[in-house]
Amino acid sequence: MRRMLISAAAAGCLVASPASAEPDYAAAIRADYLRSLGPMFDWFHRNPELSFKETATAARMAKELRAIPGIEVTEKVGGTGVVGVIRNGAGPTVLVRADMDGLPVEEKSGLPNASKARQVDIDGVEKPVMHACGHDTHITGLVASARQLIETKDRWKGTVVLVVQPAEERVGGAKAMIEDGLYTRFPKPDYALAWHVASALPSGKVSASETIQYASADSVNVIVHGVGAHGASPHAGRDPIYIGAQIVTALQGLVGREIDPIKPALITVGSFHSGSKHNIISDRAELLLTVRANDEETRQYLLKAIPRVARDIARANGVPENKLPTVTNPEGTPVTANDPALARRLNATIANAIGNANVVPYVQQGMGGEDFAYFVEAKHGVKGYYFGVGGTPQAAFDAAKAGGEPVPSHHSPLFKITPEPAIVTGAIAMTAAVLDLLGPAGAASGQ
Repeated sequence: MRRMLISAAAAGCLVASPASAEPDYAAAIRADYLRSLGPMFDWFHRNPELSFKETATAARMAKELRAIPGIEVTEKVGGTGVVGVIRNGAGPTVLVRADMDGLPVEEKSGLPNASKARQVDIDGVEKPVMHACGHDTHITGLVASARQLIETKDRWKGTVVLVVQPAEERVGGAKAMIEDGLYTRFPKPDYALAWHVASALPSGKVSASETIQYASADSVNVIVHGVGAHGASPHAGRDPIYIGAQIVTALQGLVGREIDPIKPALITVGSFHSGSKHNIISDRAELLLTVRANDEETRQYLLKAIPRVARDIARANGVPENKLPTVTNPEGTPVTANDPALARRLNATIANAIGNANVVPYVQQGMGGEDFAYFVEAKHGVKGYYFGVGGTPQAAFDAAKAGGEPVPSHHSPLFKITPEPAIVTGAIAMTAAVLDLLGPAGAASGQ
């Protein structure tokens, strides 16, 4: 995930509203952090788990939600997912989602609570595990908001569905939960909300787009089938490394020469494996790609064009038809876009809660993806709002600008955020958003 750039020029486009007093639940969330949320986050950070393997994390989240009176908790939804339902009379239904999986990264942050965890992934390989994208802040923040929504039940009417989602990093958890009946076994939402900590955004700040928030993201596997031979006799085989290298180069031509240059698109070959010895031409090469786009038309064009490019290059190198490359798309997610009217409304609501200066315009930088898109697909009729929450103190940006250490990116082994302001800000903002949608005006409209 998911980087943000906030420009001074863009800041002028935000319509300011009069400053308002901080809501009373803000102080309660801060006190809650010192009392229990901080230790909870520490436990999550020390004990990360990989996608679809989040059994201990899910159990801890189920325990924390069950400890809050008035929440109905269901486990094992879409694998390891947890769902909590708060019912409070007639009114709209709001889904609040937090993802919980870590990444196969060895933590090198130098933090005292750095993860030392290792786990066997769903592919059967043991790997180091780290919360290198901040999902530990999201689930802690979900508990914080849930507690305040129970405490403020006299201020709202409707239903809140709390979703603890597995496998966002494999862009499969949201889809798995929906396929397991999230929208049929539980109250179907009118709105779906989520937030993500952002290391490239200063602590205390919130930022959300009124349109596209994240690009689509697809994993594509290309298996090149060659003909093995001795390295001294390449003419006797068909070299899959040579063919694969041509495919890597040609794939960039898809982006550079077949996609409209004003439409963002990206193909990155993240892995290229083949062979076992210096003088043996292998009979197989594996390429692992990530494919990104900002609209569904471009996404589908790339996904259909990659097999064409791979197979035609193999043909040009004399590979027989029965040995052409195999191309699969094991996981992917559409573009994540906010509902424009909802984003304008909730951006203003959050500005009232945390201060106008702390809600800053969102500018897409990079092409991070998010499977939150599955919760708000058009076929569901659910309006979505996804916002970023700052995770890095301004002093760290100032130091980096002065020549110091750069701020680590998401998915880096050096990744670190300052948890207290991120969790507190995220929880205040989320609580404000839900109370707006389910408060007297929102509940009365039912929209």
